[in-house]
Amino acid sequence: MLAMDAVTRKHHTNHHFRELFSRHPANPILTAANWPYPANSVFNAGATQLANGETLLLARVEDRRGISHLTAARSADGITDWRIDPRPTMPAMPESCPEEIWGIEDPRIVWLEDVQRFSVTYTAYSRLGPLVALALTDDFKTFERRGPIMPPEDKDAAFFPRKFDGRWALIHRPVPNVPGAKAHMWLSFSPDLKHWGDHMVLLEARDGAYWDAGKIGLSPPPIETPEGWLIMYHGVRRTPAGALYRLGLALLDLEDPRRVLRRGEEWVFSPQEQYEMVGDVADVVFPCGTIAQGDELRIYYGAADTSIALATAKISDLLAWLRTEGGQAHGPADLSDQFAGAQDQRLIRPG
Repeated sequence: MLAMDAVTRKHHTNHHFRELFSRHPANPILTAANWPYPANSVFNAGATQLANGETLLLARVEDRRGISHLTAARSADGITDWRIDPRPTMPAMPESCPEEIWGIEDPRIVWLEDVQRFSVTYTAYSRLGPLVALALTDDFKTFERRGPIMPPEDKDAAFFPRKFDGRWALIHRPVPNVPGAKAHMWLSFSPDLKHWGDHMVLLEARDGAYWDAGKIGLSPPPIETPEGWLIMYHGVRRTPAGALYRLGLALLDLEDPRRVLRRGEEWVFSPQEQYEMVGDVADVVFPCGTIAQGDELRIYYGAADTSIALATAKISDLLAWLRTEGGQAHGPADLSDQFAGAQDQRLIRPG
């Protein structure tokens, strides 16, 4: 009876925690039908708040060929009355950037205070595979393309907004070029946004039946809180019906992002609504951007690789969940030692 009570209590706790996120009743908030020009799908948007208070989404738009580009949408409240650029804001440029010949995808936006510009890290896709590329902008009209900053295959990358000991830090997701290898989240450092080193595994994909076994990746950029850097990441579970994308939480040390303070074992957000379960790629929730206003967090996510949806959460609730459900994790040495040769590009490949 005692064991049954414990199971019952755990069940009720899990149910509460799965309601950390509230979907907006108007979801999906943006679809291809809203676009001012023909498109197959609109999803996986980076997000930021502009100086005038407007929310800007830099959406991944897949055209009817299957090639993706990025287009900006602006809204005063971040929910309705979107003003969408009449043509691609940031098209692929294969003539000058051959790594973009098959399109550009999944942007993450971070304001870099020391540079006084927004960074847009995105996936550039070509016959050599996907890689992480960087562009800088101050107006989302013109972009300074810095080109590849990680070799293929690699994706799911975003900066921290400030430096650590004089160096920028980037979370990204390569995959070792070994049959059956797992895809972990990595952390790399640079003094100049160009030359990268001190590569290390930050979060490991779990094993076995776990929801995040095999392949994980960063979702939105890190969120700074008084307790540490709040990390939202996606886990990909392979099932007989296909891949299932869900979200989990972790917390990194505020001054040393190599230190993982806590990591939840359970997922906290999963495809449940029809627009998340049915689309070009079924069973996907995939955030690339958030907007924090005080304690409220707006999460913009791609739904089934077809549309953009919105969920909200309280940062304090996410941190409280990690305090109770996120076990003590590891320091910088625990995982990096086993990948001491990670700088060797032979090991680097994505998922």
